[in-house]
Amino acid sequence: MTNLLWSFFFRTGGRKIDRLQLLEQIDRLGSINAAAKALGISYKAAWETVADLNNLSEQPLVTRNSGGVGGGGTSLTEPGRRVLTFFRDLEGELHTFLNDVNSGSDPFNRFYRGHQLMRRWMMKTSARNQFMGIVQKVTKGAVNAEVTLDIGENNTLVAIITNTSIDHLGLTPGVEAYALVKAPWIIVTTDEALKSSARNRLCGVVTYCVAGAVNGEVVIELPGGKSVTAIITNESIQSLGLKAGVRACALIKASHIILAVNS
Repeated sequence: MTNLLWSFFFRTGGRKIDRLQLLEQIDRLGSINAAAKALGISYKAAWETVADLNNLSEQPLVTRNSGGVGGGGTSLTEPGRRVLTFFRDLEGELHTFLNDVNSGSDPFNRFYRGHQLMRRWMMKTSARNQFMGIVQKVTKGAVNAEVTLDIGENNTLVAIITNTSIDHLGLTPGVEAYALVKAPWIIVTTDEALKSSARNRLCGVVTYCVAGAVNGEVVIELPGGKSVTAIITNESIQSLGLKAGVRACALIKASHIILAVNS
């Protein structure tokens, strides 16, 4: 039953990835690459899973350590270890939960916190960038409204959606919501002082940059461990001099952000 539970909850990119095992291996080995090899998955799949977990958590679960004798590595943050412990404890209580159900008692309040975090991790969408945040402010206009979402570590996103969507989603200050942004909608610049009409600017350091046949994938790690992924042309990668270690900013138009909430 335990294996069935986790194989149901943890799937990424069409292939099963046990996210708890991935976190455990990172904690044990101190490396995403070593953890991926231990689990028999690709480094890219493991790295993307870690990025998704960080973006969908209030605080990053995994952090990269630079420098040192070994050249740095990767480790779980304290919140990451708490999440890992919480879910392993939850596994241990599964049998108690089933016994409570069979006996007619109400065990559901005890599992509310786990249920909320599971729902974040279960969300499936074609948008490469998914950020969990808390609504800070909602300003309604005649037709559209401006929503400010706090995604943590002093980062905010401003979205423009219709007033009808505000009411439908029940967006008010304090509500938990998700910001979804497709990777091709993101503009990348290395000029942090560049003025643009894009309302949102997320700056950090490039950690991954790979060219494809026409377009390439660029990942910018933000302060605090969250990251944003952009798809841009190979020509743009070359002209901007993008590679790992280069500082860059992701520019996102407010109208290109999709907001979602748990039903």
